[in-house]
Amino acid sequence: MNNSRRKFLSSISMLAASTAVPLHAFSFNTSKKLKVVLVGTGVRGITFWGKRLVDQYSDIIEFVGLSDINSSRLAYAKKYIGVKCPVFTDFDTMIKDTRPDLVIVTTKDSTHHHFIIKGLEMGCDVLTEKPLTIDETKCQAILDAEKKSDKNLIVGFNYRWSPYATKIKELLMNKTIGDLVSVDFNWYLNTYHGASYFRRWHGEMESSGSLWVHKSTHHFDLLNWWIDSEPSKVFAYGDLEFYGKNGPFRGKNCRSCNHTKECDFYWDINEDKFMKELYADHEHEDGYLRDNCLFRNDIDIYDKMSAQVKYADNTTLNYSLTTYSPFEGWRVAFNGTKGRIEASQDIPYHDSPTISEAEKHANEMKQSKEEELSYESIIVHKLWKEHENVEVAMEKKGHGGGDKRLQDKIFKTSEAEDPFGRTAGIRDGAMSILIGIGARRSIEEGKAIDISHLTNLKPQKKR
Repeated sequence: MNNSRRKFLSSISMLAASTAVPLHAFSFNTSKKLKVVLVGTGVRGITFWGKRLVDQYSDIIEFVGLSDINSSRLAYAKKYIGVKCPVFTDFDTMIKDTRPDLVIVTTKDSTHHHFIIKGLEMGCDVLTEKPLTIDETKCQAILDAEKKSDKNLIVGFNYRWSPYATKIKELLMNKTIGDLVSVDFNWYLNTYHGASYFRRWHGEMESSGSLWVHKSTHHFDLLNWWIDSEPSKVFAYGDLEFYGKNGPFRGKNCRSCNHTKECDFYWDINEDKFMKELYADHEHEDGYLRDNCLFRNDIDIYDKMSAQVKYADNTTLNYSLTTYSPFEGWRVAFNGTKGRIEASQDIPYHDSPTISEAEKHANEMKQSKEEELSYESIIVHKLWKEHENVEVAMEKKGHGGGDKRLQDKIFKTSEAEDPFGRTAGIRDGAMSILIGIGARRSIEEGKAIDISHLTNLKPQKKR
């Protein structure tokens, strides 16, 4: 192994610990690029971890393989991403034939553990989309595999990297409101984005572990990072009261439903060229319906969720997730010994919305370079003083600008010091899902769940 190659692979190892030497400093030529494979060619895989990597970082990485159980979708993914690498329906064969440096996992949540563990065992570093996995048994298996391996696991948490979230972190780090005491966090999914989870495999517990894990892990990671401690205990409530068996209509899927004129949630996938070409055109192979019925009886996850979490440093968190709100947005409030911080995004009553609710999620997922900046406030209110507004320059595309900053950190500026500690490793990934797993267990068992009883990780006062 030449010296540049050795330094390159070393940088990936160091990145898992939040520090790294510069990748762009190694002057890679074609034979020295980082060899990458992708398993899972759904929308997140082929856009953010596929085409965007090719468009932005092709000078230092090359795709040497794509894998999926659906060969028809694989062919489309290869064309969409714009690569010439071979495709595989068998993951093990892909790893053996291509010998990659880095495996990117973007499969169904319930299978993340399989490809993470296999990748580590077969001598590859692994980067996985959130969530790390869906239950405590699979989580422990990943922890064990990473410990045995001399390779590393990186979790792709993009929300930490948005300028707005980073500004909140800065204010808390600087003790702007003294020592943190409690946090209130409310997330609202609208009837476009929220409903989309119930159309897909996410609506079934065995595939997603519920939105406590698939969606809320985003929020729990943000909160763990903001609070700068680890969760120790969780108590939760949840129920299924709107989607699934509660709906007034039922059909095989939206396209073939007899209630298209009566159902407010009707969506014709064939009118969305990208979704049709990525999913509907290939469902004959695996039977996966991207426009499944929101009210099918197979849905068994919760659509109403709230939890109270106690952290190892004694901070308490009150959390809720609404899955069928008329608008999409969130609110958070931090109470400290010297004051209070309030922050929110996309609350329509705070200003005049410039886009519709239907456009919000599509805009958030876009990876294009063009962006119109706006400004949003964070309210800081110190005890016995007037409140002040802290203005933050905002982006909307690519998860509030977090997507591009996360990838730049991994592939371009990994040497740059990050005072906010935004890079997430295996422990961060585990602690984020363990709150959701604990919340699910709490609902099932009707009691508070100790996080330390789920895996061999013991919550730390300082993360």
